[in-house]
Amino acid sequence: MIQTGLIQNAHNDLVTDASYDFYGLRLATCSLDQRVKVWRLDESDGSWSLEHDWKAHDAAISKVSWAHPEFGTILATASFDRTVKIWEQVPATEPDGIGLNGPNGGQPSASSSKWVERAMLVDAKGTVRAVEFAPQHFGLKLATISSDNYLRIYECLEQPSLATWHLLEEVDVLALPTASPSTRSNAQTLTNATPMQSSAPLDGNSVSLVAHALQQQQAAQSQVPGRPGLGTREADGGWCISWCKDKYWGEIIAAGCGIDGIVKIIQIPPSRRPSTLLTLNPSPSSSASSDPFSRPSTNPSTNASTIGVSNGAGDATSASDAASTSNGTSAKTFAVTSVAWAPSCGRSYHLVATGSRDGHVRIWRVKPPTPSEDLEEDEGYGDGEGQDGNEAGRWSATVVGDFDDHKFAVGRVEWNITGTILSSAGNDGRVRLWKMTAGNVWRPAGHISVEQAEELQADVDMGDMAGEDS
Repeated sequence: MIQTGLIQNAHNDLVTDASYDFYGLRLATCSLDQRVKVWRLDESDGSWSLEHDWKAHDAAISKVSWAHPEFGTILATASFDRTVKIWEQVPATEPDGIGLNGPNGGQPSASSSKWVERAMLVDAKGTVRAVEFAPQHFGLKLATISSDNYLRIYECLEQPSLATWHLLEEVDVLALPTASPSTRSNAQTLTNATPMQSSAPLDGNSVSLVAHALQQQQAAQSQVPGRPGLGTREADGGWCISWCKDKYWGEIIAAGCGIDGIVKIIQIPPSRRPSTLLTLNPSPSSSASSDPFSRPSTNPSTNASTIGVSNGAGDATSASDAASTSNGTSAKTFAVTSVAWAPSCGRSYHLVATGSRDGHVRIWRVKPPTPSEDLEEDEGYGDGEGQDGNEAGRWSATVVGDFDDHKFAVGRVEWNITGTILSSAGNDGRVRLWKMTAGNVWRPAGHISVEQAEELQADVDMGDMAGEDS
């Protein structure tokens, strides 16, 4: 059963994001109207009531994110005014300069509380498109990505006041060089060939500059006028991030930016520069069909194949090479608008979902190296084959689900708390659910539309909706 609820006239303009708090009892929404609203669920009847409403930015707000409650009642908002703001809920009678966060902070009631701006981050050189707090075991950190293609990681240095945030990392995602994916291995020296030199060793800075220039040149050459999602305008791109929820591998984040249609799995080690562990590229390979708009096969063996994936080793291919078809022409690419990393819940692999402007929802099975493989590579014994036929110590990925049911651009993908059900929202006006069935096959589990929510305002039979889809 799908239980639905509807908040009528939530904002005066398009709602750009909605985020539940840790307990699922409050919902924060933001909009093009520059306002943030916090709603509370009445568990007795399933209705939502408005708790707080305030003007948060001087331009449209793109994303809103809750911090873990152990740090207090904290929100972060990202905006087209190129800023990220940190907000805290405090008692209405408390001066703005005194914080309430912390393990014993508590949550003030709506009638006697207010939201106070604690900090404003102004490092972005473009519109900030996504913001997300890190899992609580990494401390009070947050990641942002903006239309300047930079991923920025911040850490709060003064948790009682939330006033001071340190910029830990600033990474150009498109120009990020690849390195050995092992969490304990040394970075490799990269080699790039130039027209005048068959093999030229480059240091890290040179690699970044050359890679960035090549990315810009390739993007300019691959533009196809008149096709949606393929232009150079900011409106045609997609910028999204999602943290890995697993503590074992350290700080890892999935990031997509621009119009290339790929997602990079980026590791952020404490003592080295960030590096790319894996690149998720849905573009057809040379052995695949040259028609990227054809509906993927429903055969699990067809969908569960490694396509367009490069790991962080030296044999990784560029985005343009992976997007080339067998006839020598560049494949059409569509920006990734949303990425969601599922909670692991004890699985030996990870699930990463992406939504794109081509209307596809894709589910990736990301396989990290086993601890023994990782240790062997660190000791110099990583030349053999690992599990699933992968090189020892290498991350790998396969597409286990590829659906185009939305038919229009996908705006958001999100997992449930156990990482077993995926929801997606598209420009077709529907929220769709996806669930893994027997044989590890992902299939539609139902959908709901605004019209249905208005008519029903109650439980919707999942089985009936699944029958409508078939």
